[in-house]
Amino acid sequence: MLRYLDVETFAQAIASGVALIYFGAIWCTPCKTISPVIEEIATENPDITVGRIDVDEYGIIAAEYDIMSIPTLLFFKDGNLMDSSVGVVGKNIVQAKLDALK
Repeated sequence: MLRYLDVETFAQAIASGVALIYFGAIWCTPCKTISPVIEEIATENPDITVGRIDVDEYGIIAAEYDIMSIPTLLFFKDGNLMDSSVGVVGKNIVQAKLDALK
């Protein structure tokens, strides 16, 4: 399930296990393209945390990770940033990155 995160829940979401965090914005056209892919990934991978951060609301988190373009996907394992992806990418690429962390 895709969870909308804020500053407090972000830290909890990445703390343990595998987490995919999607940084985007409502007005972002490429974000609208990748959103259904992220939702599918969340549904098909109940064993990982999939979260979304709106960069307009929580820019402080985006700044912490030097996010300059959206959509950006960050891949965490046990609180450590392991991989990232910028722009619209295919579901198979996202899934492969997650599988490598499991």
